[in-house]
Amino acid sequence: MAEDFLYSDGVGATATKFLLMAIAIGGIAFVGALAPALFSIAEGAGLRKKYSKKQLQNTFGLLKQRKLVEIIQEKNGKTKVILTNTGEKRVKEFCFEELRIQKARKWDKKWRVLVYDIPTKPKVYNNAREALRAKIKEIGFVQLQKSVWVCPYECEDEILFLSESYRVTKFIEIFTVDKMLHSERLKSKFKL
Repeated sequence: MAEDFLYSDGVGATATKFLLMAIAIGGIAFVGALAPALFSIAEGAGLRKKYSKKQLQNTFGLLKQRKLVEIIQEKNGKTKVILTNTGEKRVKEFCFEELRIQKARKWDKKWRVLVYDIPTKPKVYNNAREALRAKIKEIGFVQLQKSVWVCPYECEDEILFLSESYRVTKFIEIFTVDKMLHSERLKSKFKL
């Protein structure tokens, strides 16, 4: 039940994702009560009207219960909230789920070509290859040949994030090219 909540897009789950990401970015350090610190973070992110103090407190309680965050009392009287290993894993999952390639307003007339040669054995590599293929297709790459994929937009960071997540960075290469033999067909596919 709690797991379904964390993976949903309801208001509470969205608050959960917001707090986890805020903690991931810089942690939360505060003196005194936690609620004002949480509300201050929401206010700073322009989400003051979206989440009430009660929602943020309840959400934080859920994060603590699920052992996604940890509260540390520091010697200087401050209290700090940090992610646990499980919390860090969940943040990576959020990033992975939300991964998108931003389409440029004006195309720079360069192609990003992803080439990979990921072994089929051991099975972990085969699974990684299949998952990588599915994700790059999902985020907008077009297959040129069996292990050659093309995208017209900057995407190196996104591909490196994926390849590091799957632990296959040593098996990939990304090229940025000005000309391609079949560029007209690709332009049509990408509506350029």
